[in-house]
Amino acid sequence: MTTYVLVPGGHMGGWLWQDLGDRLRERGAEAYAATLTGNGDRRHLAGPGTNLETHIEDLVQLIDHVDAPEVVLVAHCHGSFPALGAADRRPERVSRIVYVSAPLPMDGFSVHGLVDEFEPDPAVRDGWRQRAEQAEDGWRILPPSPDDVQARNSVAGVPADALARLVRLASPQPLGTLTQPLRLSGATAGLPTSGVFCTGTGTSIATVESLVRSGDPRFRVLTEPRVTFFELDTGHWPMLSAPDALAEVLLRAAAGEGHRVTA
Repeated sequence: MTTYVLVPGGHMGGWLWQDLGDRLRERGAEAYAATLTGNGDRRHLAGPGTNLETHIEDLVQLIDHVDAPEVVLVAHCHGSFPALGAADRRPERVSRIVYVSAPLPMDGFSVHGLVDEFEPDPAVRDGWRQRAEQAEDGWRILPPSPDDVQARNSVAGVPADALARLVRLASPQPLGTLTQPLRLSGATAGLPTSGVFCTGTGTSIATVESLVRSGDPRFRVLTEPRVTFFELDTGHWPMLSAPDALAEVLLRAAAGEGHRVTA
């Protein structure tokens, strides 16, 4: 039986994965949805010191309390950063990480650092900086408005009631979770990894191929046999817009399937 730990991205709690978790259980898997400190029904637990290490420890504790020898970590959006950090602390307990419409976290980079380094659109970079500068009390980024949700990420395929729930339950995001750099020991160097691209966001397997062709040695890892890729014809929120299709992809990823990119 495959056991999945589902990690939400910014402003979201474990509630985001409810439909997807049900689909996985219907197919014979186990699924545990994480709610990180400061998000969802744990929003009241955040403070100025809540940072990336806090979220990594949240996941380490969840992994330690899951009664399974290994888990597949599934990370959405910039939940990829705490997911990789937790895998680095518990490499013997993680069989694979699956990044769903998520950036590729790198050692020494924060979420904001990755945006500054690799985001080609200056307006997007400025938007991230402005939200950080306008953080409430200097440490808490307010949840996005309904217009912001649709402007920042593709909501293609998300039913109206699910979109309304997403906006209603979005929580403030502790700034430190986005600005503290990820520090890795190297324990995950050989960990199998899968990426799920949601083509409605403008990214695809062709994006990976372009990064590899750039010659940047940091992207050479994407050509290793342990790395696979999938595409879903939907927007940034596939757990809401296409839960059945995403469940099938996650089962295939756990089995080692997927497209491989060559150098």
